[in-house]
Amino acid sequence: MKKHILLAICIILNIINGYSVLTPQVDSVKMIDGKKLAVDIYIPNGMGKGPVILIQTPYNRQVYRLAGLPLGIGANINSSNYIFVVADWRGFYGSKKAAYIGSPDRTRDGYSTVEWIAAQTWSNGKIGTWGASALGKVQYQTAKGNPPHLTCICPLVAGPQFEYNEYFPNGCLRTEYVQQLDGLGFGLTAGLMAHPIKDNYWNFAEDINDYPDSIQVPCFMIGGWYDHNTQLMMDFYNQLITRSAASVRAKHKILMGPWVHGGHSTAKVGSIAQGQLSYANAQNKNDSMALQYFDFYLRNINNNWNSVPAMTLYQMGENRWLQEASWPLNGVKSYRFYLNKNGLMDQNFPISSLDSISYTYNPNDPSPTIGGCTLRSDLLQGPYDQLNGVENRSDALVFSSAVLTKNLILNGRIKVVLKVSSSQLDTDFDVRVTDVYPDGKSMLLNDAVMRMRFRDGFTQSQISMMIPGKVYDCVIELPTTCITLLSGHKIRLIISSSNYPKYNRNMNNGQLMYPGNSVDSLLNPLSSINTIYCNSLNASYVELPLMNFSSNISFVSEDKTSFVVFPNPVRNKLKLSFGDKFNPNITLYLFDQLGQEVMCFQAHSNEFEIDLNNLKSGFYSLGYFENGNWMVESFVKE
Repeated sequence: MKKHILLAICIILNIINGYSVLTPQVDSVKMIDGKKLAVDIYIPNGMGKGPVILIQTPYNRQVYRLAGLPLGIGANINSSNYIFVVADWRGFYGSKKAAYIGSPDRTRDGYSTVEWIAAQTWSNGKIGTWGASALGKVQYQTAKGNPPHLTCICPLVAGPQFEYNEYFPNGCLRTEYVQQLDGLGFGLTAGLMAHPIKDNYWNFAEDINDYPDSIQVPCFMIGGWYDHNTQLMMDFYNQLITRSAASVRAKHKILMGPWVHGGHSTAKVGSIAQGQLSYANAQNKNDSMALQYFDFYLRNINNNWNSVPAMTLYQMGENRWLQEASWPLNGVKSYRFYLNKNGLMDQNFPISSLDSISYTYNPNDPSPTIGGCTLRSDLLQGPYDQLNGVENRSDALVFSSAVLTKNLILNGRIKVVLKVSSSQLDTDFDVRVTDVYPDGKSMLLNDAVMRMRFRDGFTQSQISMMIPGKVYDCVIELPTTCITLLSGHKIRLIISSSNYPKYNRNMNNGQLMYPGNSVDSLLNPLSSINTIYCNSLNASYVELPLMNFSSNISFVSEDKTSFVVFPNPVRNKLKLSFGDKFNPNITLYLFDQLGQEVMCFQAHSNEFEIDLNNLKSGFYSLGYFENGNWMVESFVKE
């Protein structure tokens, strides 16, 4: 049924795009065990022999007949300089009869397929591979076997690793990810549920999938900052340039754009629209660079590919491309920004020794997943506004910088270090980082989770329940990103204890995490009161990797004596005093903790009162703009 639905969708897309149906040569490739894989072969008219791009897919090779070929070719195969071979994986679709008991050896199958292509009359013996996600992962597996005629590989949004942290990041199952993979036929649930703790199964799996030293051909990796494989790719790229065959270490390159993983809806690698944002100058950059790469290695064209810097990275915010030789970038250092009880995030170490903020997490009413690096087809994917649906819930704490007076350049991994406690034996802490626009939109940049029983590690001996009320460290590192937070924007941290269904809901009871071996079940859930500490004895902070950050790039004016507010906290009447710095032209703006303007008024004397009777209890910031700087004071309305 899924096959027919997929083909129907492709036919509709084909009609919309004006494509005609491609008619390939159909053949089969004999494997070592005598079983055969189904392949479609697309040869441009008039090409006797030519270079070949191999695509190995578990998603039905016939889709390409209807949806068109990649790299901008579509249905116009005669415009291509390459022959395309599309093969169904063993056990899938046309190759279903080749299935056998146990896990297929994709390395051996890839080797046989490459060498079969090299022996055909239409092949000139130069073979590259291309494909995204699972189609990218199998390229690494093929390269691992070192087929003599494999010339280069081009995996998109994929790494070869099979790691505990990919499926159980900081000990918490990626619910929607596993559900989607199961829906695609990978059947991972049973194996994962048998090993929710890092044991010898994971040690073995991670070891056999760690093989950069086996890669002996150039690799051009293409990924996206909104993809769930971003960190896997960055990590493996760094391994390639240090551990792969010496002859190719300097030939590997990586392209990271402002892209999602793709797989459903219109957003994909190379499209303009990504979630609620658009990146026109990133459109099809993946295809143009991939073709330059293939032309260099498969067609021997001197197109200066060897002069292209190793890393091509998209700097979001500024929306420009960087070309860099190495990572991390020169000039990037980490800076701490402390969380304050008033909802501000700044570089001032807390003064109070008592401040903390609590919220209630109910597993039956979890904070919802709105965008981000998701995979399940019914979820939004990419950057989406978190203001309504996440930040406006009572189970979310929001910490924002003041308005930026200059651009803030962020390149690397954000680290969130929290001092926390809970009323229960176990709970989760989920963090989301957003870019807050001047109009109040809070666009998701990255997110991550920590299951507290795994705070000391992921093996059985490292698991430890919480003592209710005791303060613990909660350290969460987010995936790599590149963004410039523009002047007039803010950076924001949202803390909750769920992000569902992206991550499994913690039942807070300290018992079995996945009762009935279900990736999404609730059995005897308990509500928890979770606390974030933000004081001088237990300071929580965000560590930002910033480029060329200095005192000249500030969040707020350093002139804190321009005006004062009192009392703080305040019930009904807030008093303002400007002293001798009063300026009758000042316009004051009052913002709530979400950065939304709730009041605007003129300063009419050097001392006056504001009536706050109509305001809800919470954290507020009052300020005005003068001489290029924001003068800001914050207070708590009781």
